[in-house]
Order: sequence, then C-alpha cells, then structure tokens
Amino acid sequence: MLHALIFDVDGTLADTEMAHLAAFNHAFGVCGLDWHWDLETYTQLLHISGGRERLVHYWKAHNAGTRAIDGGAIQDLIERLHLEKTAAYEQAVQDGQVEMRPGVLNLIDSAANAGLKLAIATTTSPVNIAALLRRAIGEDWRKRFAVVEDASTAHLKKPHPMVYLQTLQRLRLPAEDCIAFEDSQNGLISARAAGLATVITRNRFTMDHDFQGARIVVDDLAGMDLDAIRALHLKTH
Repeated sequence: MLHALIFDVDGTLADTEMAHLAAFNHAFGVCGLDWHWDLETYTQLLHISGGRERLVHYWKAHNAGTRAIDGGAIQDLIERLHLEKTAAYEQAVQDGQVEMRPGVLNLIDSAANAGLKLAIATTTSPVNIAALLRRAIGEDWRKRFAVVEDASTAHLKKPHPMVYLQTLQRLRLPAEDCIAFEDSQNGLISARAAGLATVITRNRFTMDHDFQGARIVVDDLAGMDLDAIRALHLKTH
C-alpha cells in the first residue's frame, strides 16, 4: 500500500534551473571571474549533482595546470561563489522568477488530505528549499513534510542513494510503500538504488537523460492525480 510520496526539488517540484543558471553567472561577475555558463554548458554540468560540485568540476576543467599557493584558496573561492549564487537565487525566487511545475501542488495537497506522508529528498541546500516552498506554500511549508533530507544532511550526493536511504529511515517505511519523484538520471539512479519506484517528470535540461528503470516518464504531473499515482504504485508491486 502507498504510504508516502518523496520529492526531489530542483527540476521536479519547480522549474528552477534557469534561475540557478542566472544566479551562477551573477556570482561569477561579482567575484571578478570571466566565466559564463551558457545553456549548453549548464545542461552538461547538471550531470553533476550539487552546486559546489559543479563549480569544482568546472574550475578543474579550466585550470588543470594551476596549483594554488594557498591550499585553501580554491575552496575559499568556491565557497564565496556558492554564497553569492545562493543569495542571487533566493532573490530570484522572492521576485517570482521561479514557478512550481504543473500538477505538483495539487498532488501535494491531495496526498496530505488523504493522510499520506510527504518527504523531500534532494541534494540542494536548505536555503534554496526554504526560499522556494515558503513562496509556493507559505511560511508553515515545513509542516507539510514529515521528512526533509538535503545537502546539509546527506553529504554523498546523487546518484548515491544516501539521501533516499536516510529519508526512508526517518519515515520508518520500507521502499515498497513509497514512490519517488525525480527529473534526472542521477536522481533516478539514486532512488532506484534505494529500492524506490520512481516517477520521472523530465524537463528541458533532462530530455536526453537515460531513464531506463523508471516506472513512468512524463513531461509534468498535470495529468496525474493521486488516484493515478496509487494505480501506478499497485502496478509496480
């Protein structure tokens, strides 16, 4: 029987990636770097989970022969970039530049009213989650979710299953009683490694990802109400 819905955040709950991209480029300018990520570059970088991890990967790719005199200088730069980027992203959310994906809020409301548990399992930061859901749901958004696992609690990023395993442990539910909602290949691998049936809501940045193993792949959740999710769950067990 279905007892819980577990949601990824970026690209799944909301169309966040364009705002993230703009925030990264803003941070580069503030920090005096001549970096600029276009859509193609950022789409490729999304194969790496975590903002800090993307920054490190990009720095290494473009500074392969550089060694910092101060061993902590590179990490300090990454942290400053990430702080500037996070602030810019939060402002974009507050300014209404990020929209929840179709069908998401209706499904969350229906599940909550039906007594199902709701959880978040993401590799994004707590600040990003709070900014998004505070605007979409309200100041008491946290009460909607029995469990929130994020970058501050799961240090091994997707595709590692840590964030989902910890979510299931805190929910005190077996994987077969839950369904995960993801938008990316890394997210799917992570959820499936934790034993979760997974619904994929792909987006413009993940259209080329390999979603083999997903229970269903759709463009959004607008046509999937709670009855449809329950029926899908019954087919998988």
